[in-house]
Amino acid sequence: MFDSLSDKLQDIIAKTAGQKELTQDNMQEALREIRRALLEADVNLRVVKAFISNIKDRAEGENVLQGVNPSQQLVKIVHDELIELLGKEVKPLDFSGHPNLIMMLGLQGSGKTTSSAKLAVKLKKEGRNPLLVACDVYRPAAITQLKALGEQIEVEVYSEDSKDVQAIIGNAVNYAKEKGFNTLILDTAGRLQIDTEMMAELLLIDRVYHPAEKLLVIDSMTGQEAVNVAENFDAQLSITGLVLTKLDGDSRGGAALSVVYCTQKPIKLTGTGEKLNALEDFYPERMATRILGMGDIVSLVERAQEVFDEKTAKEMEKKMAKAEFSFNDFLKMQSQMKMFGSMDQLLGMIPGLKMSKDDRQKISHEGEKQFKRIEVFIQSMTPEEREHPELMNSSRKKRIAAGSGIPIHDVNQYISQFEQMRAMMKGFSDVKKNMGSMMGKMGAAGAKLTAHQMMKNMRRFK
Repeated sequence: MFDSLSDKLQDIIAKTAGQKELTQDNMQEALREIRRALLEADVNLRVVKAFISNIKDRAEGENVLQGVNPSQQLVKIVHDELIELLGKEVKPLDFSGHPNLIMMLGLQGSGKTTSSAKLAVKLKKEGRNPLLVACDVYRPAAITQLKALGEQIEVEVYSEDSKDVQAIIGNAVNYAKEKGFNTLILDTAGRLQIDTEMMAELLLIDRVYHPAEKLLVIDSMTGQEAVNVAENFDAQLSITGLVLTKLDGDSRGGAALSVVYCTQKPIKLTGTGEKLNALEDFYPERMATRILGMGDIVSLVERAQEVFDEKTAKEMEKKMAKAEFSFNDFLKMQSQMKMFGSMDQLLGMIPGLKMSKDDRQKISHEGEKQFKRIEVFIQSMTPEEREHPELMNSSRKKRIAAGSGIPIHDVNQYISQFEQMRAMMKGFSDVKKNMGSMMGKMGAAGAKLTAHQMMKNMRRFK
């Protein structure tokens, strides 16, 4: 996401290096390039003008602080203005109401139904008990789609064979109270375009049931059109927030940089992948940091905490310590890595990694291709071979090579690399154990010394 804009902004900022201060002369060219980069990223013209004006006002005449070059100072100014543009601070969902109602709005094709299911997954992880409510009684198979998603994520879907949306919601609220659901996600009907009939139905839902959240789902790939859609919905319904879908596929980023400024409503959630767990809270500061190529270590750590199971990690650590790490364990580890997201996304989150979009994609493609080959190689083994790598001999290797379609030379190389990795893991584990033992002894010695000092002081006090 934002790859094109990110690359251009970094190039522009790099050109200011070597200047003694930010002046009108040396800023003119930089501002012109930033304006062009934003317009090419499909950012709304109103937003571009305001953004450039704010940077100009802050940058002109500022003396460069000692030890800070102009490019670093310009990074700070652009970073701060991007945060303002993206909504300044994170805006959490409102969970008021018993039960809490979240109304999902949007045109057809924006990803509204899928986003409803993704939101249910997210809320379930956070300890809430969501109920999906099928309110789209017009689009063919809309209810069937929601039910299929609900079954996949193990979240109940409330639906009726009726065209009366108001009655469906009323009955769903009563059902939620009876069964203990605390959040209702209303998957409302979308249209190919905004019309009077559509808005009348949504306004009636709003006035009768007063949902705590009215979230407009927007396809970020639509660029400038996203602003028009958001402004129309907000003018008539007064939306509470935005959900941007397909943000991982939008290399320009115009929608994200425009909708907040034009509607003055926050982006609350973003869809960052096709998987049903790929819905995240939106953090303006983190996004600004990533746009400027500074990585996003906080999001990376949070994703790691979500993906890696602590119990599994401890079991793996024990196996590594005894050099019992098997091919099955390697597959488990690889499976967890896949849940992290694409390698391209992960590389974009690493701070200080200066790499173009093309280079990232190339490395990502080659890495994922290699992972698939290794997966095929391991799956061609017998269960016993996967659990006991030491059983490998020449005849077994030949059979695995034939079964996987991988040359025997590569099979030998994979096994050799696996053995090296296993030995290295055991080595790290031994070092950790020795360090722990040493620190324990130092701690015990320190405790004795402290106790001795305390007794000495007490004697003096007497």
